Amino acid sequence: MPAKTSLLTKFALGIGAIAALGGAFYAGRTNPAAPSTSVSAAVGTPNTAKAGSGGPSGANAGPPPTTVEVAKVLRKALPQSITAVGSLRSDETVILRPEVSGRIAEILFQEGQAVTKGAPLVRLDSSVQRAELEQARATLALNKTKYDRAIDLQKTGFISSQSRDEADNNYKVARANTDVAEAKMAKLELKAPFSGLIGLRSASVGDYVREGQEIVNLEAVSTLKADFRVPENFLGQVKSGQSLQIILDAFPNQTFAGKISAINPQLDQAGRAILIRASVANPNAKLRPGMFARVRLLLSANADALVVPEQTLIPQGDEQYLFKVVDGRAARVKVEIGQRADTNVEIVRGLTANDVVITAGQLKVRDGGAVKIAGADKAPQATSLPVKK
Repeated sequence: MPAKTSLLTKFALGIGAIAALGGAFYAGRTNPAAPSTSVSAAVGTPNTAKAGSGGPSGANAGPPPTTVEVAKVLRKALPQSITAVGSLRSDETVILRPEVSGRIAEILFQEGQAVTKGAPLVRLDSSVQRAELEQARATLALNKTKYDRAIDLQKTGFISSQSRDEADNNYKVARANTDVAEAKMAKLELKAPFSGLIGLRSASVGDYVREGQEIVNLEAVSTLKADFRVPENFLGQVKSGQSLQIILDAFPNQTFAGKISAINPQLDQAGRAILIRASVANPNAKLRPGMFARVRLLLSANADALVVPEQTLIPQGDEQYLFKVVDGRAARVKVEIGQRADTNVEIVRGLTANDVVITAGQLKVRDGGAVKIAGADKAPQATSLPVKK
C-alpha cells in the first residue's frame, strides 16, 4: 500500500510539472513582447546612455580651425607712379668712317679707352696728298709773286689793267687749289668729334678702306638717355623735368635717378603711346648703352594709402579677393586694387585701416570657417609691409 501511494505521488508531481511548462509556453506565445521588453531593459540601458552622450558633442564640435598667418592693413605714404620698360642710349654716339679712300697708316687709340674731343684716332696714308699739297703751295707762292709784281707794274703803266686782273685771278685759283689740297690732307686723319669711350675697331693697320666704311664707334656715356613709352591717358600727368627711377637687371638691388628731358610731340599711332626720353647721370661709366631698363615714373605721392602684402590676393578672372579675420573666422572680401610697390599692393576699396588679412593658408580656409592665427601671442608686425617712398 505505501509503495503504491508513493508511485501515485510521483505521477501527480510529473503531471503538475508538465502543466506548468505548458502554461509558461502558452504565456510566451500569447505575449511575445514581454521577454523582449525585459531583455531590452536589462541590456539596452548602457547603449542608450552611450548614444545620448555621443550625439550632442559630435554635432557641436565641427572641423578644427585652420592655422593661418595674418598681417594688418596699414596706411602708408605710397607714391603714385607709372611703370614702363625701355632701353638706355648714349648721350652721343657716332661710327667713325673715312670720307676718302686710302690705306690705314696709324691707329692711335686702344679699344675701350676714354678719348677727349679732337684727339686723333686714325691716320690714312698721305704720301700722294702731301705731294699734291706741296705742289699747290708752290704754285700759290709763284702766283702770289706774279700778282704783287703786276700791281707794281700797273701802277707805273708798264702793263694794262687786264694783265693785272689776270694775275689776280691766277693767284686766287692757286690759293683755292691749296685749300683743296689741305682739306684732302685733313680728311686723311679721323679725330674724335666729342669726348667718350672708344669701341671695338673693325680694321687694322695696312687695311685699305673705302669712303664710308665703318672703322670704330665712339660713345659719350657720362650722361645716358632712357627712352620709354607710356599709354596716352597719362599725357596730362607727364612733363619735362619730372623725376623717375630706373632699375636694371645688371644691378637688381640698386635704383638710378633720372629726369624727363623731352617728350615727343607726336604719339605713336600704332600703340597710342607717348615716347619719352629721360636723362640719367653716369659719372663713373657704370651704366652702358643698350641696357634693358625698367622705368618708374613718379607722378604724385598718396600719403594715406591702404597697403597689404601682395600674397594676400586671390585672383579670380578680372576680380581680386582676399580673406580677412573677423571674430576668429575667415571672411571672403572682394577688393579693388591700385598700384603695386615692391611686394605690396594698394587696396582702393574693400578694406579699412587695421583690418587683419590672411597672408598664408588662405587656400585652405572657406568663407565663415574658423581660423587659428599662427603665433597668436605675437601681434602682426608693421615692419612686414615695407614701402619705399
